[in-house]
Amino acid sequence: MNKAQLIGNLTKDVELRNTQSGKIVGGVTLATNKTITDQAGNKNKQATFHNLVIWNKAAEILAQYAHKGSKIYVEGEISNRSYDKPDGTKGYVSEIIVQEFEFLDGKAPDGAEPRETTAAPRTAAAAPKKPVGESEQSGTEEISVKNIPF
Repeated sequence: MNKAQLIGNLTKDVELRNTQSGKIVGGVTLATNKTITDQAGNKNKQATFHNLVIWNKAAEILAQYAHKGSKIYVEGEISNRSYDKPDGTKGYVSEIIVQEFEFLDGKAPDGAEPRETTAAPRTAAAAPKKPVGESEQSGTEEISVKNIPF
């Protein structure tokens, strides 16, 4: 089984782009924190950063309602890939391909309204109940407050 479950805060706003085939893909980094006590008894926070990849309508929804600092729960698959760097060497990256997510903030950051809409979601703690991966979303539906799955 390949499954990751994370709770953390977004380190920036979601960046959306289109693939050559017209699918929408979002990318963002999630920071998870833990507290470590050293031998002297001092408590130190340690952050781990996770690259998230979100596809199609789910990417649009996350970009619309989550912002830098938003607390979210994500569930997905760990993916490792390599790429060619400009200097000719190989680079490697680990990513979480998001299949489900949940907003954990009680309200939008700084009381902000969601982007590109005039109404806020009914609750920020609800989320899609089924996987929202690339194979399940066509990316052709228009996003509006009426068809957001929460």
